[in-house]
Amino acid sequence: MVETIGFDYGQRHVIEMEYRMIVLSELREKFPSWSSKLGIDHVLDLKLLAQISDTALTATKAIEVQKNGLPNTFVPGRNLMFFTFAAAVAYRRGLEVLVGGMCETDYSGYPDCRDNTLKSMQITLSLGLESPMVIETPLMWLDKKNTWKIAQQLGGNKLIHLIQEHTHTCYLGDHVTKHTWGFGCGTCPACELRASGYQNFVGGRQ
Repeated sequence: MVETIGFDYGQRHVIEMEYRMIVLSELREKFPSWSSKLGIDHVLDLKLLAQISDTALTATKAIEVQKNGLPNTFVPGRNLMFFTFAAAVAYRRGLEVLVGGMCETDYSGYPDCRDNTLKSMQITLSLGLESPMVIETPLMWLDKKNTWKIAQQLGGNKLIHLIQEHTHTCYLGDHVTKHTWGFGCGTCPACELRASGYQNFVGGRQ
């Protein structure tokens, strides 16, 4: 049984919280065999994170590269906090595996997306809870092209269409402007990575 979890951390693109529920509903409806494997959904209020952050994801400011080489879309501690709270929920639910979609192949350089960071986090959580916690990151070494390819293999064109219509990655929260790869501003780092991956995926099928 898979239990899902969402985090409302005061993100600029809070529309993703609305669309995550649509995605869950669509998965249950369009893929009945998966529906029985989807359990409880959890939503946690982590708005404190936005209060202590000064980033382009939690405030209205232009996206730019900082002096340390990271884009100002990096929210310090975000994924670390996500996994800590997810582990607390999992511990209470008697679960031992946490799954994240982090990727270190074509990404924005966020240090809390790196494989070594998450391996360290896995050890820390297991020790701190005195209970085994496994962090799985199935997309870690895949580029965006191969992420689209996996979606195709798992759910065919039906899943590709669901991703195009109902998932959201745009940092600016644009779910109005439509592209072949889905909705988004088309210029923020998240949109550029998604668009490039989709074009490479489509090109590879031709």
